[in-house]
Amino acid sequence: MRAPERWIAPAAGFCLTALMLVAARQASPLPVLLADRVLPGWGWMEIAALSGYAAAVIRIMLDPGRSESVRSTIWSLFSAAFFLQLVLGLSGAELFLMSGELHLPVPALIVAGPIYRGEGLFMPLLFLATVALVGPAWCSHLCYLGAWEDRLSRRAEKAPVQLPKWATHGVRAAILGLAVVLPLVFRAYGVPPVIAVFAGLGFGIVGVGVMLTLARRFSTMVHCTVICPIGLVADVLGRLSPWRIRIGEGCTGCGACARACRYSALGRRDLAKGRPGLTCTLCGDCVARCPEEAIGYHLPRISRKTARIGFVCLVVGLHAAFLGLARI
Repeated sequence: MRAPERWIAPAAGFCLTALMLVAARQASPLPVLLADRVLPGWGWMEIAALSGYAAAVIRIMLDPGRSESVRSTIWSLFSAAFFLQLVLGLSGAELFLMSGELHLPVPALIVAGPIYRGEGLFMPLLFLATVALVGPAWCSHLCYLGAWEDRLSRRAEKAPVQLPKWATHGVRAAILGLAVVLPLVFRAYGVPPVIAVFAGLGFGIVGVGVMLTLARRFSTMVHCTVICPIGLVADVLGRLSPWRIRIGEGCTGCGACARACRYSALGRRDLAKGRPGLTCTLCGDCVARCPEEAIGYHLPRISRKTARIGFVCLVVGLHAAFLGLARI
């Protein structure tokens, strides 16, 4: 590993994570860091620890042979930390709750919740800011629920099934439409909040059921690519982000990248076009698997290697910041 990768990239990740956490700490009227809640004024220690963690993860992830397993591991860590704090908060330890104003941890409610309530734009704005920075990578690195399906889809240890476009595009579009229309109808007709909560909870239970039954069977992120409307929003708006995965010269058509893709983004037509389909989440699993190094991250006027280093620094920095801030 050369010096830019060994030292400069982790140092950049350290600084980026620290900057995001300091900005959040200074801007929020609430003590957003747990350290400040337990020992007021000690938030700087948590910022230093999370920034150091980001630097260490970046250094490991820049090894192509380890990036896939490390991404899955740290994503699971984030999800576990998120839901553990939720359970502790609901059990009475209120310091583990961000504001005490609970909402269901169902990604679809990032869209549906504010439409029904007519307020509460924090999560939508955070989601949109993340998509602006790293495109659809929110779905493969930062979604607190997606990590569950990632683990389940890996348990069968077989090649992922390529899902049809009508499912990944059409079904998700229909569900997104419902996630917008139903809250508007509920609000217009004065449907009580308890019914809206049970509707959201029901959708979440269906999603978890899909994960448990189909993700392992197909070794594919079925919930993320077919059921979750937020995934479609991330995929479409992610096109505004400059980050891309591209297939360049040297591709032999061996299909190793397609066998690594759990988001059904590398079908035959996609390979022929030289780029993944709409459902690509920039997870990078395909990059690590290509024996010819013909597929990689793309950023205009930047080499493929530098683009990958920049993307890893940015997405891991966001992951570390979310680890410190993502609470209900």
